[in-house]
Amino acid sequence: MKIIIGNDHAAPEMKWEIVKYLKELGHEPINFGVDSRESCNYPDIGEKVGRAVVNGEGDCGILICGTGVGISIAANKVKGVRAAVCSDTTTARLVKQHNNANIIAFGARIIGIEAAKDIVKAYLDAEFEGGRHQDRINLIHAIEGYH
Repeated sequence: MKIIIGNDHAAPEMKWEIVKYLKELGHEPINFGVDSRESCNYPDIGEKVGRAVVNGEGDCGILICGTGVGISIAANKVKGVRAAVCSDTTTARLVKQHNNANIIAFGARIIGIEAAKDIVKAYLDAEFEGGRHQDRINLIHAIEGYH
């Protein structure tokens, strides 16, 4: 699976650990993030990852900033993105099963690397359940102006 990964200046080290972990799991991470602690604008990265996922450059995305919130808000402005902040494995599993989230986000200042790996694994192992959940996603699409 191709996974687009992006991060801001709060998370280059965590990003590289997640990239390594994704490779160990047999996935192909595609880096859209920064590699330094020099201040950058997380909205730019959230948008780039969001557009790449929606355009099919990857199967899903992972975003990391200080909290996961700002970068996910930016990604969610891209039509077709369903990005969810996850700080635990239950949320990571459910956002895929119920919301078919195509991007997860978490905060390098909020969780540690082992929790981040567990979250990534729970998300990637989960499958969208469809049914009534698809009906709700269709309602979200209606808000975005899909026909």
